[in-house]
Amino acid sequence: MKKMNFKPETYLVHDGKKSHSKGAVVPPIYQNSLFTKESWDEVDKTFDDRINNLIYSRGHNPSVRVVEEKIAKLSGGEKAHLFPSGMAAISAAILSCIKTGDHIVAIKNIYGPANNLLQNYLKPKFGIEITYISGNNVEEFEKSIRKNTALFYLESPSSVVMSLQDIKGVSQLAKSKGIKTIIDNTWASPIFQKPIAMGIDLEVHSCSKYIGGHSDVIAGVVIGKKKDLDLIFVREFELLGAKTAPFEAWLILRSLRTLSIRMERHQKNAMVVAEFLESHPKIEKVNYPGLKSFPQYELGKEQMTGYSGLMSFQLRTDDLEKIKAFFNGLQLFQIGVSWGGHESLIYAPAISYLKELSEDQFKGMGISLGDMRISVGLEDPQDLVNDLQQALNLV
Repeated sequence: MKKMNFKPETYLVHDGKKSHSKGAVVPPIYQNSLFTKESWDEVDKTFDDRINNLIYSRGHNPSVRVVEEKIAKLSGGEKAHLFPSGMAAISAAILSCIKTGDHIVAIKNIYGPANNLLQNYLKPKFGIEITYISGNNVEEFEKSIRKNTALFYLESPSSVVMSLQDIKGVSQLAKSKGIKTIIDNTWASPIFQKPIAMGIDLEVHSCSKYIGGHSDVIAGVVIGKKKDLDLIFVREFELLGAKTAPFEAWLILRSLRTLSIRMERHQKNAMVVAEFLESHPKIEKVNYPGLKSFPQYELGKEQMTGYSGLMSFQLRTDDLEKIKAFFNGLQLFQIGVSWGGHESLIYAPAISYLKELSEDQFKGMGISLGDMRISVGLEDPQDLVNDLQQALNLV
């Protein structure tokens, strides 16, 4: 029988195997720490290829593996490894690409903890040099290259300001110079953006966001070529003990079945909210790549097939009391630091960035006290608009 090629929506619903526990429609959770063998020779053979064989759940586990295979295929990568958090995935990916004394070119508006890893850990402990750029054009990357440049670190769209990078152009430049590339693709999810197809070496996600989607799991993933992921397995994954528990993997597998449907609803709701905010007199600007007014709208259309539910906007006031009145006055938008779940959330980036960054770094990111980040969830969009309206009336 000829093997069929399925669209992502179909592939995510089916696990591709009919051998799970006597026809169980949902694969079981392999909640075990080790895998026993029948003989000396079988153990010996297993250790000859520990990258692929089941030995100990710090390495491989069937519950984890089925998720890794599914995410790798969805993203267009040869292989993927799950990690116990998004930061564990980011850290492993970066460490796999650098050595002492190397130089990294990074987007200045990257995820705060990722910036802390570069600036406050790798730089002082290992002499890593870092150049921060806006990333708005390929020329910026080219001008930042040094003899010891080992890595371009991208995040497109980026944190807070949602700026884009020309993924294909940057990847081509990097390959011509022998430089590795990593992108945080959490915002778009593998549904709406395929960086590996555009030449990126390693793609990372916080699975706590859209891939998990239910605000009940912490995990991360790194996706790329088999040779790169095998090296990460024996070094940054296995040696640092960054394993994902079987139950967390099972929760992610559950979530993947509805990822495509959820992303469509996030996009639909976000467009309604973004257009409302853009037209409101108390809003200075809205940062959302799906709006035609977004400065990089055309680039977004070229490299993304859709838009998620995360955006930011700036209140037209710098009065902290008025800002707090709006922030605290929302009823449906809950206050929280994460995003990408079923529920709508709001966060003021200034709260944490002022604690994590110097005053000069904070100003360099182009963020003000009045900048709000919202994650538009799966509620009725008109209810969300009404909630924003009543809170804006308090400003």
